[in-house]
Amino acid sequence: MLDDATWGAFQAGWTTPVGGDADHLEQLDDIDATAAAGFVFYTLDPKAEVDPEAEHAEPDVIRHKVDALDWPALETDRATFTKAYVRRRIDLEHEAIELDEESVLRAMAKYGPGIVHAMAMYRRLMEKGIDCEVEFAVDETDYPTKPAEHVVVVGELKRLGMEFVSFAPRFVGRFEKGVEYIGDPAELRRDFEIHAQLARALGPYKLSLHSGSDKFSTYPLIAEATQGMVHLKTAGTSWAEALRVIANNDPDLMREVLTLALGSFEANRKSYHLSCDPTKIPTDPSDDEVARLMDVVDSRQVLHVGYGAILEAFGPKMYRVWNEHEEEHYRIIAEHFERHLKPFAPYAR
Repeated sequence: MLDDATWGAFQAGWTTPVGGDADHLEQLDDIDATAAAGFVFYTLDPKAEVDPEAEHAEPDVIRHKVDALDWPALETDRATFTKAYVRRRIDLEHEAIELDEESVLRAMAKYGPGIVHAMAMYRRLMEKGIDCEVEFAVDETDYPTKPAEHVVVVGELKRLGMEFVSFAPRFVGRFEKGVEYIGDPAELRRDFEIHAQLARALGPYKLSLHSGSDKFSTYPLIAEATQGMVHLKTAGTSWAEALRVIANNDPDLMREVLTLALGSFEANRKSYHLSCDPTKIPTDPSDDEVARLMDVVDSRQVLHVGYGAILEAFGPKMYRVWNEHEEEHYRIIAEHFERHLKPFAPYAR
């Protein structure tokens, strides 16, 4: 994959350095495999170790969870940790964050195991001795990251020696694959602002927005909040847009693709948070309906997450269409990427 992307950049006329993001690494072996392939950016994601029960657990349960943490691996003890954060005040541009004991302990109960695992991955990476950058991500967890949790997580990672360039919290609302943001824009603006101010106060480091594909309403908000100190991560959006070329030029093939995507949807959806309703998608669409499949949330998401099964079954046929209509393909992708990039242009440095 990295080789294909590198040659693609070279083909397009880019002759200065390129780099690849080893995205959402969860296991130690992931570090070994991606380092060997030549990746230079590593997103460490300990989501499997983050404890969702800590979000609503009773105080006595929280205390038990904190007591049970692997404090030797954290290179501290509960008393020292508590003293470092309780009653700590973080002065921001327009307000201050004050940490109380309950929020501090709840943050550590929730994220403590993930911090331990992330540090193990980070140390494995550092042993490689390669020139790289690191991102820490908890965006795929169940509950939004609160300001106090942001402070505790970043503080502990830094104390343990992790050097990272960006942090991806779990923001409010829903960031589903291939469609616009789902939630209250005003609430999201406020969330962006508080996390961006914390990133400046505690860092500075970039605030990272994951599953950012097609979330066009959110880009001006996070660009302004972060003052351009931001990492927008997209995934699969070029695949979804490339399907327009198939729909425009071979509607019969697109109908076959849709049939397979619908039939394999329950297996395809397991790794994603989705709100699409496959029952609303026509099973034998007309040519006009085929042309609109990528503009409708239900069909766009079903086709988006079906990429593996679709390419396995129809890859050669699809590449034939893309190669025959290469300039159309390039134009569609370029226009789509420009929509993602333009809101950030005023903050380019």
